[in-house]
This record gives sequence, C-alpha cells and structure tokens, in this order.
Amino acid sequence: MNTGHEGSMATIHANTPRDALSRLESMVAMANLSLPERAVRQQMASAIGIVVQISRMSDGTRRVVSIAEITGMDLDVISTQEIFQFERKGIGPDGRVLGVFKPSGIRPKFLERVRVSGIVLPAHLFEARVEVN
Repeated sequence: MNTGHEGSMATIHANTPRDALSRLESMVAMANLSLPERAVRQQMASAIGIVVQISRMSDGTRRVVSIAEITGMDLDVISTQEIFQFERKGIGPDGRVLGVFKPSGIRPKFLERVRVSGIVLPAHLFEARVEVN
C-alpha cells in the first residue's frame, strides 16, 4: 500500500473506523516484527487515505455507515475526521431500514488529489445540513 501504487483496498472486520485502525495495529503486533508502535502508526497514517465502514442493518441489507479520512498523526495518535455518516431514521412499512447519509460539514483534505485525477466534487456535497422540524 505504501510503495507508490495508487488505489489499494483491503477489508478488516471492526465496529468503527477507529476500531479498524486499532485492529490493523494489533495484527502488525501479532506478526512479531519488533517495530516501534509509533513507526507502525506512521506507516498506517501515510498508507491509508480513508476508511469506509459497511454494516449489516437489522433488515439484512448492508449499508455504508461511515466514511472517515485519515489526516496524519497527532503526537502518537493517528488523526481521523469523519466525512459522512449514515443516520438511521427508522423502519419503513416494507421492513427496510430508513435513513440518510449525512455530511459532517468537514471538507476532506484529499479533495485536491481527487480533482487532479479529473473528478470535481461540488462543495455543497460536504456541507452539513440543518434539519428543521
């Protein structure tokens, strides 16, 4: 992932994006490589751009429930920021989970890299929306 090849993808089972990073770190520790914890975290922070969490809903469907960006290191901790999150609204008459995928209001740092690749994402895509009841 960290050798200059763009677009790597992997899966890991975890309950949150943060848990996924912790599990990955634990797997590296189980390999007995004797790497310092900080070095492992720095490698992870530089190799991983985003964590996309998919969960099985109570109706059996799978949904993307979180997209979090890895932004680097803050002292010895991998820094993340959630970009989008699924907000469950209830169950529809057909038994399917209802909800919306909401932006956090944080513009991801990776936007420039995406734009250079020819993909222009509108700014409003990342704007948090205020609900009025």
